[in-house]
Amino acid sequence: MTDTPDPGSYRDPGSRVVLHNGEVYRMLDERALADWRRLSTTRFFAEGVAAGRIIATEPADAATSLVPGTWAGTLRHERVPVISYPYEWTFSMLRDAALLQLDLLEAALTEDMILKDATPFNIQWRGSRPVFIDIGSFERLEKGEVWVGYRQFLRQFLYPLLLTARVGVPFQPWLRGQPDGLTADQLRRMMGTGDLVRKGGLLHVALPARAERRYRDRERDVRAELKAAGFRKELIVANLRGLRKIVTRLAPDADTAGWDRYASGCDHVAVQRDAKSAFVAAHAATDPAAMVWDVGANDGHFSKLVAANAGYVLALDADEVVLDRLYRSLATAGTGNVLPLVQDVTDPSPGIGWRGAERPPLTGRSAPDLVLCLAVIHHLVIARNVPLRAVVDWLGDLRARVILEFVPPDDPMVLRLTANKRPHEVHRDYDERSLRHYLAGRFVIDAETQLPGGGRRMFALRPTA
Repeated sequence: MTDTPDPGSYRDPGSRVVLHNGEVYRMLDERALADWRRLSTTRFFAEGVAAGRIIATEPADAATSLVPGTWAGTLRHERVPVISYPYEWTFSMLRDAALLQLDLLEAALTEDMILKDATPFNIQWRGSRPVFIDIGSFERLEKGEVWVGYRQFLRQFLYPLLLTARVGVPFQPWLRGQPDGLTADQLRRMMGTGDLVRKGGLLHVALPARAERRYRDRERDVRAELKAAGFRKELIVANLRGLRKIVTRLAPDADTAGWDRYASGCDHVAVQRDAKSAFVAAHAATDPAAMVWDVGANDGHFSKLVAANAGYVLALDADEVVLDRLYRSLATAGTGNVLPLVQDVTDPSPGIGWRGAERPPLTGRSAPDLVLCLAVIHHLVIARNVPLRAVVDWLGDLRARVILEFVPPDDPMVLRLTANKRPHEVHRDYDERSLRHYLAGRFVIDAETQLPGGGRRMFALRPTA
């Protein structure tokens, strides 16, 4: 038997999550257990689970000693395929997660329960569908109680969305570097006067920023002050509905450059896509993979292609614009086994948080059985200056089958990438002969074919024993 406490669940003193023999359990203290018993009888909870908006949960008989502490009860949760973090999501994913948070909170209030926090880390994904996982966040609503998660919702949901929609700055690097989210004062300094006076700007940005500056060096019990003033549940509901209107109307700045027109704007794509698709489909179907990584997924064509015979697919790309479009198409289709994630393999999500383990890197959360590396290798070697051998070694270290597309030095796309480089600024071993030499040390070539209309070559690779 193996017990692995979740490294990020320590923040709630009344609840701990542990992975036990491949299943997810939550340990509860007396107060949290009482809240669970109340939650389990509510209509909104049953409806949320049935709709897939709340993680399926049931009481468990597992010993309460899975992790140190004095625990009164245990729950078993459905396990999501892959844990992801807000700084890996697209704009529309964060917006949909925010709307789910607001919807569940309003539904809870109708039955005199509330969410004690409001962080996107409490939401995960089953493909394109967000699901709320932190059952321990629900608690009984006390008379006159306030929504203490409001400030957290602003910092980790609304402000990142506003940063992208109204300032034109991607929120992902900011949330990665400051996981607690932007402060009101930080956002206020970046927003123009026109944005601040737009709907929600004064109430949710300017006024909180003023309060931050005023009370920065003073202790203040805001919860007690509002409770003493007779704070009513109806005020929370009104605030939620106002926030929902603002969030629903937000959209990313459309004037962005990226690879979002790759399929229609590159001549070789139309010529080679059918042959490439046939090769990928044939070799992905020979041994269906439980987990696929599509590195450089772009519009998601190949992610969707292999998803038909795979358990789960991570569509990884550094271009948030094209991934956001992919997410919206998957959400419209209701696709449940393809998850788009903003991920630059040359600068992947690191282990961060407490002791660098609270939020593990992607390789600590997912292990692929199959990796698609299509029209990517030249970007890594030429554009990002990663040595060819290092790319092969990275793929080899994943211990997965690989479908690789090699783009030769005389390919038009490579010539575009090298247009502003001198010969000595490009790794000299970027050629097919060197590739085969490096592959021989890490892989067996099961099949290969040359694509029509040029020198691009496809390889189906199996790691050596």
